[in-house]
Amino acid sequence: METQSIPQKLEALVKLQSIDTKLDELKKLRGDLPDEVQDLEDEIEGYKTRLSRHQAELKELDETVKKNKDGIKESEKLIKKYGEQQKNVRNNREFDAITKEVELQELEIQMFEKKTKEAKELIQTKKDDIEKTEQLIKERSEHLDNKKGELNAILNESHEEEKRLLGEREKAGKKIEDKLLKYYERLRGSLTNGLAVVRVVRGAAEGCNIVIPPQKIAEIREKKKIVIDEHSGRILADVDLDTLDESDKPKTAKAPAPAPATRRRKTSVE
Repeated sequence: METQSIPQKLEALVKLQSIDTKLDELKKLRGDLPDEVQDLEDEIEGYKTRLSRHQAELKELDETVKKNKDGIKESEKLIKKYGEQQKNVRNNREFDAITKEVELQELEIQMFEKKTKEAKELIQTKKDDIEKTEQLIKERSEHLDNKKGELNAILNESHEEEKRLLGEREKAGKKIEDKLLKYYERLRGSLTNGLAVVRVVRGAAEGCNIVIPPQKIAEIREKKKIVIDEHSGRILADVDLDTLDESDKPKTAKAPAPAPATRRRKTSVE
């Protein structure tokens, strides 16, 4: 990049700020729609995660019911087996031992039945949760589609204009030295209105309305250096002379007043 004078640097910054301001105005047309769309997408993603968790838990509960039923069947088989063995016992000791085994399996069956009942209750709760979550996903998805439609309509209207401005912005950015451009970008990001390069209007910096001292106003007009507003960090690029007080406006040089004529004193002749 060839060496630029201060006025050229300021002109390039003003051009870039003008383009960015127009881009900001296009973004304002979208309003809160981009954020609303993003929020809805995040919300739906959260519901989908919740739905997956409910479905996984439902699957585990179904497996629990199946295992309990298998356990009941196994216990019933053992009870039947022990019943056959009781018919062939040789003494009371063997009979009592088998009876205890039968009682133990009957307790196992009761436990399996209790766990099955609890699991089935939880299964119904999970099914209700899944149904509610699916309904929420459906409702929010419909809302999201509407918001996306609104946003896309606005984007389509401003697409060509934004594309043109972005192209101009890229060209304008190349005309500014890296250090100054980085300062501009960082400053714009920290300001709510995005105005990093401003004029002095009515004796104050645009965007923050902080009064600029006359001496600094003079420096801005001279354009011998880049002047920064010490309060906001904004680059003060120019002065709107029409809004200055008369005392702050540059004075027009006046022609010097003619010296008053001196009258020649007469001397007496002797």
